[in-house]
Amino acid sequence: MKRDILPQVFGWMFLGLLVTFISAYTVSLNTDMIMNIFSGGTYLILVIAELVVAGFLSIRIRKMKATTATCLYLFYTFLTGLTFSSIFVVYEMESIVVVFLVTAILFGLFALIGKYTKLDLSKISTYLFMGIIGVLVLSIINIFIANETLDMISCIISIIVFLGYIAFDVQRILRSDYSLENRNLAIIGAFSLFLDFINIFIDLLNLFGNNKD
Repeated sequence: MKRDILPQVFGWMFLGLLVTFISAYTVSLNTDMIMNIFSGGTYLILVIAELVVAGFLSIRIRKMKATTATCLYLFYTFLTGLTFSSIFVVYEMESIVVVFLVTAILFGLFALIGKYTKLDLSKISTYLFMGIIGVLVLSIINIFIANETLDMISCIISIIVFLGYIAFDVQRILRSDYSLENRNLAIIGAFSLFLDFINIFIDLLNLFGNNKD
């Protein structure tokens, strides 16, 4: 039943976040692993692997067995943890915890909007996508000019866009094709919301996180 799918989605999303943060924190405790990941081409390889897994999962989800979809999703969250490990080196733990809680509260609010609004949020999907393109363009430009103000603007736009995506994705999940196997629908829904959560968390941490001395 449709009303049963969101608890499954949120359950898988929570598990994915747990895998990411546990793996990230564990790696951050090992100086050698941190050096290996963020030196040479290892980090780039991990990012490419994330993109490949994400693309494959998104494209092939309808033809996958539930076990395969689950394994790919959890593998993706583990890879994210590896590339995510630097936050525990750069930022104070208190900042990470506070920003995580703020992200969780914002996520909950916009998930409720997506669940209960009578508006058709599919109409804003084009604007949300344009927002992502805008953020990517600003980020690429800022690689060359390293302007703090531009970075702040990019983060703010990104937060607004992904908050919109939370509401949009929740509504889309509730309106999804239930001919798709229930576990697969829950996994792809969790994957979308996982990405929304992580992006908002990173942007808020970039804006408000306290660096270690």
